[in-house]
Amino acid sequence: MSESVLIERERGVLRITVDRQARMNAIDLATMDELGELVTAAHTDPETRVIVLTGAGKAFCTGADLAAAAAAGGNEAPPERVMDSANAVIRAIVASPLPVIARVNGPAAGVGTSIALAADLIYAAETAYLLLPFTSIGLMPDGGATAMVAAAMGRVRAAELALLGARLPAPEAAAAGLITRSLPADQLDAEVDAVAAKLAAGPRRSLELTKAAINAATLTELDAALDREKTGQSELLVSPDFLEGMTAVLTRRPPRFAGAPAPIADPA
Repeated sequence: MSESVLIERERGVLRITVDRQARMNAIDLATMDELGELVTAAHTDPETRVIVLTGAGKAFCTGADLAAAAAAGGNEAPPERVMDSANAVIRAIVASPLPVIARVNGPAAGVGTSIALAADLIYAAETAYLLLPFTSIGLMPDGGATAMVAAAMGRVRAAELALLGARLPAPEAAAAGLITRSLPADQLDAEVDAVAAKLAAGPRRSLELTKAAINAATLTELDAALDREKTGQSELLVSPDFLEGMTAVLTRRPPRFAGAPAPIADPA
């Protein structure tokens, strides 16, 4: 395994931890590829009965690593390749015959939110939050977020999160049915460990068929959403607006998108 992804196996539980703490667990293409490969490999591992996804330190995953993309001249690979990698992670989580738990220990932003929401059970610290900041840098939500958020919260709330990039604190996400439960940070590990142990001791085939039936009934639009997001994001990743948005983030200034009116001056 790379230094960016840690794995632990104990009593049927496979814990996969993104460990890029210097970047708040923002992930580059190599890390995304590795996540997809690890989850997929676990599908047929007879020793694994539950997967736990989490982040090291203070964050779950804050999305794509823009600094890595900038260092590679804007993109680490052709946009279609980047989107295929992200979609492979989401499809691997949803298609896994194993229950997947997201331990959201801190901020989950961008594709980090999508990875968390693809899990079957999502437990978050009360201090954590979800964020879809794509439009602020000239992109659109991806990783199936356009389907998963709307399926859980409805079109209007999904539009608020996606179009405005509104931050959603974990307690509100739980109240809206977007995540399983929000807990005090010091209780998160005990809850996740107890749930993982219960699932690991359960009937594997029964859990597999139950998960598949729920997903078939509720995620009917996921594949179509992933395809739409790939098409749209592949266009946006090479657009002037994304270049401006990425530059603005990295230089810590407001973006100036083409054709947008000048910001209203602060009277103070």
